[in-house]
Amino acid sequence: MDDATLRAFRSTCYLVCLDEVRWASIRIDQPLPPPLQAITGTLPWGFITAWNPHSQPHAEAENLARQQLLLTSLREAPAARVFPAIGVGMVDDWSEPSLFVIGIDTAELDMLGRRYRQDAYVHGRGGSVARLRLLAS
Repeated sequence: MDDATLRAFRSTCYLVCLDEVRWASIRIDQPLPPPLQAITGTLPWGFITAWNPHSQPHAEAENLARQQLLLTSLREAPAARVFPAIGVGMVDDWSEPSLFVIGIDTAELDMLGRRYRQDAYVHGRGGSVARLRLLAS
């Protein structure tokens, strides 16, 4: 991953939809915000997408189809709770529909990230610090 892409990941605001009006913001290297700590407890969590594989723009129809497949995969995991989310780029003007998932461990998130050709995702456990996990291509 080049430096510009890494900077973009690190500066992104990772927003999770809590309900019709409330959102919580995850920032890399910061503790999970209290509203998300309340719903994660001590469980592992991840912020993941299938949008724009390998950080390259793709057609909206392709992105939507891939995202739906990811959502279906997450819903099939019996321990998972899934919330709508969006990553908002702070370096460049972009955003990607995403998913915040609770109860999926790093090994499964790695597998999903690789399946949907993602370069990285954000993860943690409970209220711990949010970490960027880079996936080898």
